[in-house]
Amino acid sequence: MLIVTESKAQGWRAIAVMDGGGEALLYVGRSSTQVRGGYADAYQELLDDEERDTVSTIKLQQWQGAPDAGKWHDKAELRVPQPVKAGLKLAA
Repeated sequence: MLIVTESKAQGWRAIAVMDGGGEALLYVGRSSTQVRGGYADAYQELLDDEERDTVSTIKLQQWQGAPDAGKWHDKAELRVPQPVKAGLKLAA
């Protein structure tokens, strides 16, 4: 019996890779476009200043295989977002 909990699999993700080899999941989505559009905000929200200082790269990965028997494959390297300066307002 197959039990599906989502209408479409979340087959893409952004992973922050730290200098020491650790990783942090930033964003999961249905498409590479969705992940590319949301990972920068997640980076700012999920990681504190100390963690952001240790991020060496951000990987875009795609799930390949069956939901219970696949693996994540690197597809691209994403730009590490620049720090947001407090009190800085963007022009409308």
